[in-house]
Amino acid sequence: IAADQMWLHNFMLIICLVIFVAVFGVMFYSIFKHRKSKGAVSANFHESVAVEIAWTVVPFLIVIGMALPATKVVVAMKDTTNADLTIKATGYQWKWGYDYLKGEGEGIGFLATLDTAQRESSNSGRPEQVDNYLLKVDNPLVVPVDKKVRIITTANDVIHAWMIPAFGVKQDAIPGFVRDTWFKAEKVGDYYGQCAELCGKEHAYMPIHVKVVSAQDYTAWVDAKKKEAAAKADDPSKVWEQAALIARGEQVYANNCAVCHKPDGKGAGPIKA
Repeated sequence: IAADQMWLHNFMLIICLVIFVAVFGVMFYSIFKHRKSKGAVSANFHESVAVEIAWTVVPFLIVIGMALPATKVVVAMKDTTNADLTIKATGYQWKWGYDYLKGEGEGIGFLATLDTAQRESSNSGRPEQVDNYLLKVDNPLVVPVDKKVRIITTANDVIHAWMIPAFGVKQDAIPGFVRDTWFKAEKVGDYYGQCAELCGKEHAYMPIHVKVVSAQDYTAWVDAKKKEAAAKADDPSKVWEQAALIARGEQVYANNCAVCHKPDGKGAGPIKA
């Protein structure tokens, strides 16, 4: 859909540019050609039905010519039917949660938070000059290439927005509501975005990382994720000992809390100016 959006943008820009040149060209030509120093005398005439019809019909046709392709693109942007994959993206302060609802990978779910190394680099006050600065996450959203992916957005606390410029996608994530959008990546690679709605003091630390892979690699990733989930599943009949509980708590802290509170528990500190 991003290609259609770009085509529409360029199409509208060309029409506006032609109108701008035509209108101001006639205006400046008239000012120059009929200036007083050349002895120009104002014409004395009354209404012209032909002119009035022309300046009513021509703008109407121009507006229709702009509205038809715009409507087509907007309708296509909102058409989330026949998706190959459906994923729910939930905004949290300040991370994203992903749940694969339909399609290959159904049942997989995880949180995506800013990569710890990038957070520490930011806190140092002298971050590295890299292209993906503050955009890498620990668990990127993985999708297959050439597949229509429907994204259902919502939020757990405040309003967020899920945005990937390369896909032409930006959809608000609102607590208590669900919205949806879609994209279809045509090239394998890493695509980055950010939360596009001011959501608190660490809004800048809430990136979006989508990793597009081949169909074979996606299947392998799904299998690995399901095996990982099965390995982490608790035996309901297991009797926990204190040492095992401590180890499990450390694992939960490292996976969910350390990105903000740091591994030593001292917190990430204030955001650097």
